[in-house]
Amino acid sequence: MSDLSELHLDALAEIFSIGAGRAALSLSEIVGDEVHISVPSVQVINAEDINATTLSLNSGRFGAVSQYFSGPFNAEAVLLFTEEQALKIVSDMMGSQMSLEELAEFEHEAMCELGNIILNACLSAMADILHFTLESSLPNYRVASADEILHRLKENSNQPYVMVLHIDLAIEKRHTTGNLVFLLSSTSLTNLVIHINQFLGSIS
Repeated sequence: MSDLSELHLDALAEIFSIGAGRAALSLSEIVGDEVHISVPSVQVINAEDINATTLSLNSGRFGAVSQYFSGPFNAEAVLLFTEEQALKIVSDMMGSQMSLEELAEFEHEAMCELGNIILNACLSAMADILHFTLESSLPNYRVASADEILHRLKENSNQPYVMVLHIDLAIEKRHTTGNLVFLLSSTSLTNLVIHINQFLGSIS
Protein backbone atom coordinates (compact mmCIF):
# COMPACT_ATOMS: atom_id res chain seq x y z
CA MET A 1 0.00 0.00 0.00
CA SER A 2 1.17 3.58 -0.58
CA ASP A 3 3.29 5.23 2.11
CA LEU A 4 0.31 6.08 4.29
CA SER A 5 1.57 6.49 7.85
CA GLU A 6 -0.16 7.12 11.17
CA LEU A 7 0.71 10.80 10.67
CA HIS A 8 -1.18 10.78 7.35
CA LEU A 9 -4.19 9.09 8.96
CA ASP A 10 -4.17 11.58 11.86
CA ALA A 11 -4.05 14.45 9.36
CA LEU A 12 -6.99 12.97 7.44
CA ALA A 13 -8.99 12.54 10.66
CA GLU A 14 -8.39 16.22 11.48
CA ILE A 15 -9.33 17.32 7.95
CA PHE A 16 -12.50 15.24 7.87
CA SER A 17 -13.44 16.43 11.36
CA ILE A 18 -13.44 19.98 9.98
CA GLY A 19 -15.74 18.80 7.19
CA ALA A 20 -17.95 17.01 9.69
CA GLY A 21 -18.22 20.24 11.67
CA ARG A 22 -19.40 22.05 8.53
CA ALA A 23 -21.96 19.30 7.89
CA ALA A 24 -23.21 19.52 11.48
CA LEU A 25 -23.88 23.25 11.10
CA SER A 26 -25.87 22.65 7.90
CA LEU A 27 -27.88 19.84 9.51
CA SER A 28 -28.54 21.97 12.60
CA GLU A 29 -30.31 24.50 10.37
CA ILE A 30 -32.45 21.73 8.82
CA VAL A 31 -33.52 20.01 12.06
CA GLY A 32 -33.70 23.20 14.12
CA ASP A 33 -31.62 21.70 16.88
CA GLU A 34 -28.00 21.14 17.78
CA VAL A 35 -26.19 18.51 15.72
CA HIS A 36 -22.73 17.12 16.44
CA ILE A 37 -20.74 15.04 13.96
CA SER A 38 -17.23 13.78 14.65
CA VAL A 39 -14.75 11.55 12.84
CA PRO A 40 -12.84 9.74 15.60
CA SER A 41 -10.76 7.55 13.31
CA VAL A 42 -9.69 6.88 9.72
CA GLN A 43 -8.24 3.68 8.31
CA VAL A 44 -7.14 2.57 4.84
CA ILE A 45 -7.23 -1.13 3.95
CA ASN A 46 -7.21 -3.37 0.90
CA ALA A 47 -10.74 -3.80 -0.43
CA GLU A 48 -10.36 -7.59 -0.37
CA ASP A 49 -9.74 -7.43 3.40
CA ILE A 50 -12.87 -5.46 4.28
CA ASN A 51 -15.41 -7.40 6.31
CA ALA A 52 -18.51 -6.98 8.45
CA THR A 53 -16.42 -6.28 11.57
CA THR A 54 -14.53 -3.43 9.86
CA LEU A 55 -17.79 -1.62 9.18
CA SER A 56 -19.69 -2.86 12.24
CA LEU A 57 -22.20 -4.53 9.94
CA ASN A 58 -24.57 -7.04 11.50
CA SER A 59 -27.15 -9.22 9.78
CA GLY A 60 -29.64 -6.39 9.39
CA ARG A 61 -30.27 -4.05 6.49
CA PHE A 62 -28.46 -0.81 5.84
CA GLY A 63 -29.13 2.51 4.18
CA ALA A 64 -26.30 3.50 1.83
CA VAL A 65 -25.90 6.90 0.18
CA SER A 66 -23.33 6.81 -2.65
CA GLN A 67 -21.77 9.62 -4.62
CA TYR A 68 -18.89 9.87 -7.09
CA PHE A 69 -16.12 12.47 -6.82
CA SER A 70 -13.54 13.24 -9.50
CA GLY A 71 -10.39 15.33 -9.68
CA PRO A 72 -6.81 14.48 -8.65
CA PHE A 73 -8.53 12.35 -6.02
CA ASN A 74 -11.15 10.08 -7.66
CA ALA A 75 -13.41 8.08 -5.38
CA GLU A 76 -16.81 6.58 -4.86
CA ALA A 77 -18.03 7.64 -1.43
CA VAL A 78 -20.60 5.57 0.47
CA LEU A 79 -22.28 6.73 3.69
CA LEU A 80 -23.66 3.82 5.74
CA PHE A 81 -26.20 3.66 8.56
CA THR A 82 -28.42 0.80 9.67
CA GLU A 83 -31.89 1.15 8.15
CA GLU A 84 -33.34 1.68 11.63
CA GLN A 85 -30.86 4.50 12.29
CA ALA A 86 -31.57 5.97 8.84
CA LEU A 87 -35.30 6.16 9.60
CA LYS A 88 -34.62 7.82 12.96
CA ILE A 89 -32.41 10.39 11.23
CA VAL A 90 -35.18 11.01 8.69
CA SER A 91 -37.61 11.50 11.59
CA ASP A 92 -35.29 14.10 13.12
CA MET A 93 -34.87 15.84 9.76
CA MET A 94 -38.61 15.90 9.10
CA GLY A 95 -39.34 17.15 12.62
CA SER A 96 -42.55 15.15 12.75
CA GLN A 97 -44.31 12.45 14.73
CA MET A 98 -44.90 10.25 11.68
CA SER A 99 -44.95 6.48 11.99
CA LEU A 100 -42.01 4.50 10.60
CA GLU A 101 -44.23 3.42 7.69
CA GLU A 102 -44.99 7.06 6.84
CA LEU A 103 -41.34 8.07 7.26
CA ALA A 104 -40.29 5.37 4.80
CA GLU A 105 -41.99 7.39 2.05
CA PHE A 106 -39.53 10.24 2.65
CA GLU A 107 -36.51 8.03 3.35
CA HIS A 108 -34.92 8.21 -0.12
CA GLU A 109 -35.13 11.98 -0.49
CA ALA A 110 -34.08 12.76 3.09
CA MET A 111 -31.15 10.33 3.10
CA CYS A 112 -29.91 11.68 -0.25
CA GLU A 113 -30.02 15.15 1.29
CA LEU A 114 -28.17 13.94 4.41
CA GLY A 115 -25.56 12.15 2.31
CA ASN A 116 -25.12 15.15 0.05
CA ILE A 117 -24.50 17.40 3.06
CA ILE A 118 -22.05 15.10 4.86
CA LEU A 119 -20.18 13.81 1.80
CA ASN A 120 -19.77 17.23 0.20
CA ALA A 121 -18.78 18.89 3.47
CA CYS A 122 -16.09 16.28 4.15
CA LEU A 123 -14.74 16.27 0.60
CA SER A 124 -14.84 20.06 0.23
CA ALA A 125 -12.88 20.41 3.48
CA MET A 126 -10.25 18.02 2.14
CA ALA A 127 -10.14 19.83 -1.21
CA ASP A 128 -9.85 23.25 0.49
CA ILE A 129 -7.10 22.21 2.90
CA LEU A 130 -5.10 20.12 0.41
CA HIS A 131 -5.62 22.67 -2.40
CA PHE A 132 -7.35 20.80 -5.20
CA THR A 133 -10.75 20.84 -6.89
CA LEU A 134 -13.34 18.07 -6.95
CA GLU A 135 -16.48 17.53 -9.00
CA SER A 136 -19.34 15.43 -7.61
CA SER A 137 -22.27 13.45 -8.98
CA LEU A 138 -25.78 13.48 -7.57
CA PRO A 139 -26.22 11.18 -4.54
CA ASN A 140 -28.02 7.85 -4.79
CA TYR A 141 -29.69 5.97 -1.92
CA ARG A 142 -30.45 2.29 -1.56
CA VAL A 143 -31.20 -0.17 1.21
CA ALA A 144 -29.19 -3.40 1.14
CA SER A 145 -28.07 -6.30 3.31
CA ALA A 146 -24.60 -6.48 4.86
CA ASP A 147 -23.57 -9.14 2.34
CA GLU A 148 -24.74 -7.00 -0.59
CA ILE A 149 -22.81 -4.00 0.71
CA LEU A 150 -19.61 -5.99 1.25
CA HIS A 151 -19.88 -7.50 -2.23
CA ARG A 152 -20.36 -4.03 -3.71
CA LEU A 153 -17.30 -2.66 -1.91
CA LYS A 154 -15.09 -5.54 -3.06
CA GLU A 155 -16.26 -5.99 -6.65
CA ASN A 156 -14.37 -3.21 -8.48
CA SER A 157 -10.79 -4.26 -9.19
CA ASN A 158 -10.04 -0.71 -10.39
CA GLN A 159 -10.52 0.53 -6.82
CA PRO A 160 -8.44 -1.86 -4.69
CA TYR A 161 -8.29 0.38 -1.62
CA VAL A 162 -10.94 1.38 0.89
CA MET A 163 -10.69 4.36 3.22
CA VAL A 164 -13.09 4.04 6.16
CA LEU A 165 -14.16 6.95 8.36
CA HIS A 166 -16.02 6.00 11.51
CA ILE A 167 -18.65 8.67 12.23
CA ASP A 168 -20.43 9.70 15.43
CA LEU A 169 -23.63 11.63 14.73
CA ALA A 170 -25.75 13.16 17.49
CA ILE A 171 -29.01 14.98 16.76
CA GLU A 172 -30.40 16.45 19.98
CA LYS A 173 -29.76 13.64 22.46
CA ARG A 174 -29.98 10.81 19.93
CA HIS A 175 -26.59 9.24 19.23
CA THR A 176 -25.93 7.36 16.00
CA THR A 177 -22.83 5.76 14.56
CA GLY A 178 -22.12 5.10 10.91
CA ASN A 179 -19.33 4.77 8.39
CA LEU A 180 -18.17 6.87 5.46
CA VAL A 181 -16.36 4.65 2.97
CA PHE A 182 -14.23 5.79 0.02
CA LEU A 183 -13.35 3.35 -2.76
CA LEU A 184 -9.96 4.37 -4.18
CA SER A 185 -7.75 3.46 -7.10
CA SER A 186 -4.00 3.05 -6.56
CA THR A 187 -3.43 6.34 -8.41
CA SER A 188 -5.94 8.20 -6.23
CA LEU A 189 -4.35 6.88 -3.05
CA THR A 190 -0.87 7.86 -4.30
CA ASN A 191 -2.11 11.36 -5.22
CA LEU A 192 -3.75 11.69 -1.82
CA VAL A 193 -0.47 10.85 -0.07
CA ILE A 194 1.36 13.43 -2.22
CA HIS A 195 -1.14 16.17 -1.30
CA ILE A 196 -1.03 15.27 2.41
CA ASN A 197 2.78 15.40 2.35
CA GLN A 198 2.64 18.85 0.76
CA PHE A 199 0.17 19.98 3.43
CA LEU A 200 2.26 18.57 6.29
CA GLY A 201 5.36 20.19 4.80
CA SER A 202 3.61 23.56 4.71
CA ILE A 203 2.74 23.48 8.42
CA SER A 204 5.96 21.96 9.78
